[in-house]
Amino acid sequence: MLLKIHCQDVIQDPTISWRLKSESTEMKCSHKKDVSHTQMYWYRQRPGETMTLVVYTAFGGQLDYGENLQSKYSAVKDAIETGALTVKDLQPDDSGVYFCAVSKHSDVRKYNS
Repeated sequence: MLLKIHCQDVIQDPTISWRLKSESTEMKCSHKKDVSHTQMYWYRQRPGETMTLVVYTAFGGQLDYGENLQSKYSAVKDAIETGALTVKDLQPDDSGVYFCAVSKHSDVRKYNS
C-alpha cells in the first residue's frame, strides 16, 4: 500500500517504500505554492541521527549533491512544481525517512567573504 504525505501544500509520494536489497526506489515531490518556489531540497534522517541534506535542486539550475555520491542518488527537477529523488542499489544503510521541502531561495549555497 502506498500513501501520500501532505504538509503545507507539499506532497510526497510514496510515504512508505519497501524494496529489496540492490533495487532502486523513486520518491516524487510536488507543491502547490506559487511559481517563485523553484528550489527543492531532499533530506534523509536515519533512526537516532540528525537530518542531513541529500541533494539540492532548482528548476533551471544545477543539482548540488554536496558530499553525496551521484552513483547512489539521482534527482530531477524538470518543472517548478515537481521533482523526484531516486536512491540506487539499495543497501540496509539506506533506510531512513526521506522527505522533500521547497523554498523561494537557496540556503545551501556557500559564499566566500
